Amino acid sequence: MKKDHDTHPGELIIPKEKAVFWMDGQGRWHNQHGPFEHKKIIDHFNAAIQKDEGGYFLGQDHGEVYEKVYFPYQDTALFVTDLLWGDPVQMLLNTGERLDLSPNLLFIGNDQLFHQKGDEIVKFSQHALAKISEKIEFSEGGCSIRLKGIDYSISGGLK
Repeated sequence: MKKDHDTHPGELIIPKEKAVFWMDGQGRWHNQHGPFEHKKIIDHFNAAIQKDEGGYFLGQDHGEVYEKVYFPYQDTALFVTDLLWGDPVQMLLNTGERLDLSPNLLFIGNDQLFHQKGDEIVKFSQHALAKISEKIEFSEGGCSIRLKGIDYSISGGLK
């Protein structure tokens, strides 16, 4: 659960070099024993993801101290885990946030699909990519997505 850590008298900061867990390029959490397996722990970690000027961290309230553990990750710590087909189409993020899909903010990088979210990028998980792939069309000139009868070009590289 995200809390306002500015109300705490102390802050404990763990740099990513000392973190005992990390996130891989598919959004899976790992520690020295391998990938996390328990859904409740995975959901807790994902819900605790926050970002500040130092990067992504997990925040946890310990009463008198707010702990910030910066962690290693590849590409981004934000992932689209599912799509909710409606008007508008919504992306469900690993953090629990819902974000409207804006086709003009989609892009491809390193053979992966991303969506721009302000100054952050959100990567599509394999599950979400499989769901959206039925709407994507490929041609010699690149690829596009068709939503509500309109084709939107998907660019390569960061927006």
